[in-house]
Amino acid sequence: MGTLSLAVLGACAVLALDIGAVHAAPKQPAPKEPVAQTPAKPNLFDLKRELPSPYSANVQGAQPTTANPNADAAYGAYQRGRYVTAFREATKRIEANPKDAAAMTLLGELYNQGLGVKPDPKRAHEWYRLAAVQNDPNAMASLGLMAMDGRGQPKDEKAGRTWLEQAARKGQPSACYNLALIQLASDKPADLAAALANFRAAAEAEIPAAQYALGVLYLQGKGVAKDTTQAAQWFRRAADNGDLGAEVEFAIRLFNGDGVPKDETRAARYFLHAAQRGNAIAQNRIAKLYVAGRGVPKNLVEAAAWNLTAASQGRADAGLDQATAGLNPDERKRAEALAADRVSLAP
Repeated sequence: MGTLSLAVLGACAVLALDIGAVHAAPKQPAPKEPVAQTPAKPNLFDLKRELPSPYSANVQGAQPTTANPNADAAYGAYQRGRYVTAFREATKRIEANPKDAAAMTLLGELYNQGLGVKPDPKRAHEWYRLAAVQNDPNAMASLGLMAMDGRGQPKDEKAGRTWLEQAARKGQPSACYNLALIQLASDKPADLAAALANFRAAAEAEIPAAQYALGVLYLQGKGVAKDTTQAAQWFRRAADNGDLGAEVEFAIRLFNGDGVPKDETRAARYFLHAAQRGNAIAQNRIAKLYVAGRGVPKNLVEAAAWNLTAASQGRADAGLDQATAGLNPDERKRAEALAADRVSLAP
């Protein structure tokens, strides 16, 4: 999608208030930036190794992918960050029941991430394999990514896909998402349909990256009828689950009334939140809103501060420079101090 442009009213007419973005597209490198580009998503359709592990806490807004009632002390210790205890308790469980797949997967995860023990991909792979033999979908999902990466075993993309397919058939959310990325890269219509189904399964399990991906596909009309309302809804869910790119995309929809009722004040809140999380595009956009007094009270000091913060990440804006050039020395000093604080606190 191209950029959307709104003219700034009155004395601020020198500043083009471009509230729009180019979302990441499948099978393409990061798009060129005529005006804006969705942040942190240039590799949206690459495999996402940072998705929640079977036993991880609430990562990127996603719910844990395991709800095993027998996880007891081992799982609870892992969730609280007590990894040595988790290792000990999982080991006890396997001693008591050599077919305890959940405990095996937990040991695999600890060795894979090096939590409470020295990282050991080969031992992680061994524990995942034992759990997979017991039909544990979380172990299958982890084996799939390890095969794709060549961790703990020779790299084998075919085997990795097979493991992901097995896990996805059992409804494992991160496997559904990663398999969908592979399927999306195919030119086969059947793979595209399967990718959409897998994205949806992962999205309904509250995997924010999958929700973002569905938003992009509805915005593009790829594999589905183009539907800006559906796109906005999925961007909202992803944003509310912590996806930074989706926060910016949903803010854009709100500001322009694209697929959602226009609400500049709410859009500004999303832009501001993403800006505070260190997103340069959001920092640039909230600066423009402060200049124009759209969605937020007009405040040239805040505008200059956010403009400087975005510029520190390589997103300079001559229009904003011009719009804030009239600050007096004290105002300029305050803006620079605010920007320095925000840069120092950036993730």
